[in-house]
Amino acid sequence: MPHDTLMLRSCIDLSACLHGSRCLEADAFSMVGKGLAVWLGALLDELGVKDQPLIHGQVAPTAIVEGRVYVAQGAVIEPTAYIQGPCYIGPKAEVRHGAYIRGQVYIGPEAVVGHTTEVKGSMFFDGAKAGHFAYIGDGILGREVNLGAGTKLANLPLRRGTIRMKHPDGHLISTGLQKFSAILGDFAQTGCNSVLSPGTLLMPHTGVMPCVHFRGTLLKGLAK
Repeated sequence: MPHDTLMLRSCIDLSACLHGSRCLEADAFSMVGKGLAVWLGALLDELGVKDQPLIHGQVAPTAIVEGRVYVAQGAVIEPTAYIQGPCYIGPKAEVRHGAYIRGQVYIGPEAVVGHTTEVKGSMFFDGAKAGHFAYIGDGILGREVNLGAGTKLANLPLRRGTIRMKHPDGHLISTGLQKFSAILGDFAQTGCNSVLSPGTLLMPHTGVMPCVHFRGTLLKGLAK
């Protein structure tokens, strides 16, 4: 479906990311869901991942890892985590107890998918953390983003249709997507039990206070 453009580099310092050079010219809306699967497929091909997981890190015996999954050296997959490919898990990343990664997911170096956190169709850039009880559907977390416990990035509007977003310059743009949650720029953060609705953009160093529902584009400061 035709869509407008929001360059990923406009809210994430890709030069500071392990695989940032692979998406310097990437449109953010092409880097979630099925579009992310294409990008991930190329990365996994280069890493030699076939139909089965390729594991260099530490995986607990009770964790389940299925399909095209790459677990880098130094990564830790804790007991009862469930990971479906395609998925990349970077060096020193953590997938904690009871986490659920259900395909088309990139977890960068030192990123954290926490206890009972569910992720699908999403990117965690280097150092991004969703430590406790979170849901991230079809979204992008920039470098060192931190989601407070219970944060939800909702990806499906109650009124179905193509999701739109407010561009940082003020005009509405189409994502071309039926499912899309949010983009959080570098060092953005959310308080506990906050909810970001589909079509949200948090620019770098912004935040959402605890128990706040937010939809829109936050250019600076905190949403209260």
